[in-house]
Amino acid sequence: MNQTWTRFLPAFIREKIAGREALQQGLDNTIWMMGDQVVRKLIGLLVGVLLARHFGPQLFGEYSYAIAVVMILSPLALLGLDDISIRRLAQDQTAKDELVGTSFLLMLAGGVVAFGLAMAAIFLARPEDRLVHWLVGILAAGTVVQAFIAIEFWFESQMQWQFTVYAKTSAFLLLSFVKIGLILLDAPLVAIAWAGLAETTLGSAGLLLVYRSRGFSVRAWRFSRRMAGSLLNDSWPLILSALLTMIYLRIDQVMLGNMIGDKELGNYSVAVQISEVWYFIPMVISSSVFPAFVAVEQDNEPLFYAHLQRLYGMMALYAYLVAIPVTIFSREIVQLLFSSAYAAAAPLAAVLVWAGIFTGLGAARNVLIIAKNWTRVNLVSIALGGVANILLNLLLIPQYGAMGAVIATIISYWFAVHGSCFLFKSLRKTGWMMTKALLFPKVW
Repeated sequence: MNQTWTRFLPAFIREKIAGREALQQGLDNTIWMMGDQVVRKLIGLLVGVLLARHFGPQLFGEYSYAIAVVMILSPLALLGLDDISIRRLAQDQTAKDELVGTSFLLMLAGGVVAFGLAMAAIFLARPEDRLVHWLVGILAAGTVVQAFIAIEFWFESQMQWQFTVYAKTSAFLLLSFVKIGLILLDAPLVAIAWAGLAETTLGSAGLLLVYRSRGFSVRAWRFSRRMAGSLLNDSWPLILSALLTMIYLRIDQVMLGNMIGDKELGNYSVAVQISEVWYFIPMVISSSVFPAFVAVEQDNEPLFYAHLQRLYGMMALYAYLVAIPVTIFSREIVQLLFSSAYAAAAPLAAVLVWAGIFTGLGAARNVLIIAKNWTRVNLVSIALGGVANILLNLLLIPQYGAMGAVIATIISYWFAVHGSCFLFKSLRKTGWMMTKALLFPKVW
């Protein structure tokens, strides 16, 4: 807001103008984030469909297995610093260079650790499978390169998502077309993995260019041991939470691949693509409103909870609007997109899509967790959900195959996000709020 003339206006008018500008900034930020994710999901779905149709359930299952292994360990590269650093940058812009520089070096070290653990894990799990070794090695190298997303923290804290969209989406689009070309040229699966690593590398280079174009310099970054200790002290529960979240999100694919086989995993992975392609909307909404929720929580707690109830209602309503038609038309969706070779994926998708209810509510609950800094309680609830998923998979996969993994996923998602709230006094209120949203989903 231009302070040179608005200072002559009455206070209540200045407040209204500032509020509208903040609202408009938040809306613009949401539009940029939504547009980015829509493009990514549509193009990503196209590439995924072409991959699945071209390579068939067996090879597509191996590729999905490699991705699952890397994703389970990827939180060690991010170190839970995204929400923590964004929150701190939103509260104190003067610490930008120290926060961004320290976050970058911490994530660089975390990426190296994640790469090493991924390679060790795959050699132990599948010592003779050379193709999967290569796939995991190439994909895991991206966890090292992605340390430059520390630059995103600054732009997101200032609600300037468009600059990261410029950088990363350009790389995504270019390399997506490269992947499509490789598929049409009948290139090996390893070439697709190399294109994925190139996308991460090019996206990081783009972030650097955008950062410099805004007048900032990487040379100004400073590493602070004090800051590193402070960040890790706040983020270690988030690291464990993210790690456990990835375990209960992806362990089903790893266990299916090891216990039943890659062909069954290929069908299950198609069901996952259909059910998860919608997840980006709750994530975008939660990320875009997070800075505003932090500000409201500090000044007006009743208003904070009123907005949170609306957010829960919005998430539940959206999930129902997606799950019902996908359940009804799952067979037609699979046939149209992936061909009859994946007919077994239709009943899996029809059930698995209902897990999206708890994914959306979990994204909204994460706003509360971070704003209140209740990361330790969140860690326990996620851990319980992860344990439940592993135990249910061990029990149900041998008897029901991929459908057993679907059932285990839905139960564990519900428990980690909703059911576990009633085990903790601090989360009991939000548990009842989610129950209300599930029974009476609405946004007003």
